Amino acid sequence: MTQVIHWNAEALWEAVAPQLPGFTVEILPSVDSSNTELMRRARSGDTAPTLLVAEQQTAGRGRMGKPWASSLGDSLMFSLGLPLAPSDWSGLSLAVGQVLAEALQPGIAPIADSPSATPRIGIKWPNDLWLEGDRKLAGILIETAHFGGHGPRQVIVGVGINVRPRHEQGLSTPPACLQDLDPRWDAPAALAAVIPALVNCLQRFETQGFAPFQPAFAQRDLLRGRPVRLSDGTQGMAEGVGLDGALLVRTAQGLERITSAEVSVRPQTAATAG
Repeated sequence: MTQVIHWNAEALWEAVAPQLPGFTVEILPSVDSSNTELMRRARSGDTAPTLLVAEQQTAGRGRMGKPWASSLGDSLMFSLGLPLAPSDWSGLSLAVGQVLAEALQPGIAPIADSPSATPRIGIKWPNDLWLEGDRKLAGILIETAHFGGHGPRQVIVGVGINVRPRHEQGLSTPPACLQDLDPRWDAPAALAAVIPALVNCLQRFETQGFAPFQPAFAQRDLLRGRPVRLSDGTQGMAEGVGLDGALLVRTAQGLERITSAEVSVRPQTAATAG
């Protein structure tokens, strides 16, 4: 029997359209990559605000071109494309990550009556959501392009969230899923939770940049206070992020500012930091 997912697209459209004129919602049974599809449309002149949900992707992409594959209903995979004109694009993936984490697990619930509560969903700079125990819950892929004229750039925010448990085979980071948080989660519920928040995030970022998101990001920053190794082999201690979203790393040469365009970062244990 063929599985059917009820996405409640009309209700989602009604929730978002008043603040995003021209907004449309499309559900595709299969596509190579939702980001790639929206980029193709933008290249042909269609830059209307569009949410594209892919039930299955045949060539989904994560950061640095890594594949993202999933069986029907196991993950939520979507891309949101729209024109955006912030004065500074720095820190956008961090703002998106913070807002998605808050939408999926609001607030910071106390743990064992401890006053220093810790969120279960954290953000691994610059664009992954991890669940407690350093397990990857979601990835974010943001692409921008300008196809001539004098209008704003087109931004495409691609998100992949594990909903159900998945096998670890072939994955560099152990996976987590929303059902680890609550077994009642499914892909449509996750979509309804994150899209209005994501639209608000993009509109706020356009006018205010990353700075207003920084305090909330800091509460979910998984790298702060941990030894890290940069892709060029440099090692140091992560000390949070700047107002522009740059990762601050204390190395032997002093405090360095790292941007997502320059490096990938992997957390490491103190035993292997040397």
